[in-house]
Amino acid sequence: MAQRCFLSAKIHGVAITCANLEYRGSLSIDPILMKTVGILPYEQIDVYNLDNGERLTTYAIPGGPGEICLNGAAAHKGKVGQRVIIATYMWLDENEAKTRKPRVIVADENNGIDEILECDLNPDF
Repeated sequence: MAQRCFLSAKIHGVAITCANLEYRGSLSIDPILMKTVGILPYEQIDVYNLDNGERLTTYAIPGGPGEICLNGAAAHKGKVGQRVIIATYMWLDENEAKTRKPRVIVADENNGIDEILECDLNPDF
């Protein structure tokens, strides 16, 4: 059966707290945010900078509380204080897509959870 790629997890509007060019790569993310949306350590993520339009693909690692840190080459893609979206995707067949719900949170001004959104892959349209 053919598969399609769907949003799996999204952290919307977190602020970059640091950029560490000398680190060997990845994005450090507050572990509570990772756990809430289901992003695992070393999972591939896409990062979309809301303030400058930059996009990158890297992997997630647990950081400290409230931390969103661009590491390695990714440090060139944003500055402290800029807001980003972090997203993961998964391939699902038609039957899996009927029951899967993406996990999405909207961050508050301290990189905590402001809102958890309910998403449905099967809207009536």
